[in-house]
Amino acid sequence: MNPYCAGVLLGLTLLLSYLILGAGLGASAGLARLGAAIDLQLDPARTLASDYFGRWGAHPLQYYLVFMLAGVFFGGLISALLGNRCVISVERGAKCPPKKRLLFSLLGGVLVGFASRLANGCTSGQALSGSALLITGSLLFLFSVFAGGYAAAWFVRRQWDD
Repeated sequence: MNPYCAGVLLGLTLLLSYLILGAGLGASAGLARLGAAIDLQLDPARTLASDYFGRWGAHPLQYYLVFMLAGVFFGGLISALLGNRCVISVERGAKCPPKKRLLFSLLGGVLVGFASRLANGCTSGQALSGSALLITGSLLFLFSVFAGGYAAAWFVRRQWDD
């Protein structure tokens, strides 16, 4: 999809989220609740007694961000299938072996997932929802993410050179 159209649609989705639900968007809460549902199947008593998972009760999947997470996943999958972009591959630079790329991706994902739950919110919620409300901390966070990304690119770009 054209990135400008996607940006407008994302902004409208965020606006509708505030108007209809009174809350913004984020991704980590849906994943955490999915983890709670799985844990609930394994050991219900321990899960319900947990300080973290227990507060969501016996039906942790009944939450709007769980449906948003499913929509993002299936929407992306449908878009990839319709656009003939559904190919299993490992995107990497010429100097980065596939196993190393997959390991770094896994470690990065685990680190970001842990940090998002530790901070009680994810980067998408902070950047999208917080910036839409013009919260100073969210705007500083967004600036820092982009500045950090540009700074980190200097260190890892050698992996992508031929």
